[in-house]
Amino acid sequence: MAISFFASTETGAAARGRSYGAARRAAVRANVDGYFALFTAAGGTPTAVQTWAERALDRTAAWAPELAEETAGVAAGAGLETWQVAALNARTEILAALSATGRGECSTAVVTRGPSPHTIQTWDWHEHLHRAPVVWEFETHHTVRTFTENGVLAKIGVNSAGLGIHFNLLRHTSDGSDIGVPVHVIARRILGEATTLSEAVEIARSARTSASTVITVVTAAEAASLEICPDGVGVVWPGADGVLVHTNHFLDPALAEGERLGTEQPDTYARLDHLRAQADALAHAADPTARAAALLSHGPSAAPVCAHPDPDEPITERWETLATICLDISASRLLVHQGRLCGVGPATWQCF
Repeated sequence: MAISFFASTETGAAARGRSYGAARRAAVRANVDGYFALFTAAGGTPTAVQTWAERALDRTAAWAPELAEETAGVAAGAGLETWQVAALNARTEILAALSATGRGECSTAVVTRGPSPHTIQTWDWHEHLHRAPVVWEFETHHTVRTFTENGVLAKIGVNSAGLGIHFNLLRHTSDGSDIGVPVHVIARRILGEATTLSEAVEIARSARTSASTVITVVTAAEAASLEICPDGVGVVWPGADGVLVHTNHFLDPALAEGERLGTEQPDTYARLDHLRAQADALAHAADPTARAAALLSHGPSAAPVCAHPDPDEPITERWETLATICLDISASRLLVHQGRLCGVGPATWQCF
């Protein structure tokens, strides 16, 4: 099943959002339904979700007004209330406010040595949201191509300035219900505005957040993982071998004191150990299929880098590797395989 692609031609935020929402109307509405089912299963009431979504939109409007306008445009185009699309963009914050648990998502590896960095990550998420992904191309300060979810302003991606990002979930004891700027909105500003790692750090540190994530920023010159949480932003650098790996727990020593997900779901540590053990293989795997093979591992006897859902679990616990994404920084391209990591082959990649 192919990932959908949509290219916006509008340069104004509101107009871009409206055209995107209209073109992707059915998919955005389906994603709203999927996430509201998840919020309900995690204990969220419609009133609470709307309140949190409206607060997230207010925070967005204060921090990045044009992105609040774009959110409203998407909603108008899709025939939805603005707060419903705001809830999609604040899904990480709403789930943090609900103290939702789960195995977490994503394993990321970046090799910085050589003429051009090569990267890979899995996107592990809830199985019932397997139709959420879309690749969206648009113009802001740069041309941006982002692998995201229908209605969500950005996630993993590259821009024409030669900067790309990967995206992993984190959880921290400082996460809470006083909703801040959504982490997906932070990712969008980094892709839309940043040309260097230092600019990306500055954008991340300017936002007041209420939930945690790690955005791994890659340019031709350098790479680092920005660990974001309400207590601050930590910067994690590659090792001496030029390999930077991340799963779903904090590596910054100060922020790691508030680690939450790893204490509940320790397989994040096993996955990181597996990625570190594969450092040499990753360093020599310039081909995306070879990188995927280096990452591949299944639980329960080994680190579960490739996740398969258990149909007997509730929807909050049915985790699946829904996609694998590589960034081609030099060409500002995304390579995307839809489906589990164990299904990757030379012919399964889509290039955007």
